[in-house]
Amino acid sequence: MTRLNLLLLMAVLASAIYLVHTQYLSRQLFTELHRTQSEARRLELEHDRLQVEKRAQATPLRVEKLAKEQLKMRTTTPAITQYVRQDGTVIPAVVAPEPAPAASPPRAAARRSAQ
Repeated sequence: MTRLNLLLLMAVLASAIYLVHTQYLSRQLFTELHRTQSEARRLELEHDRLQVEKRAQATPLRVEKLAKEQLKMRTTTPAITQYVRQDGTVIPAVVAPEPAPAASPPRAAARRSAQ
């Protein structure tokens, strides 16, 4: 009988230690989950802030200002514009480029105009 009581006592102690260990691991995982969720919220806020900043940096007026001031760019005028043909010849802007040949009308449109 004493052996059975001792064996049951050892089983109860082992199960109690196991229970304490699993609760400890559960609390660790919960803490890690909470920390990860907080980090995710922080990263979402940072992402939103960066998106707003990106939109502010890409406004057309700001881009034009930077192009003029830092890159020394200027708006085009006919005096400085040149057109390049497919064969590589350069046409000054004062001479208008040749218009593209007109495409032949589709057959359905030709039938309608004939009627």
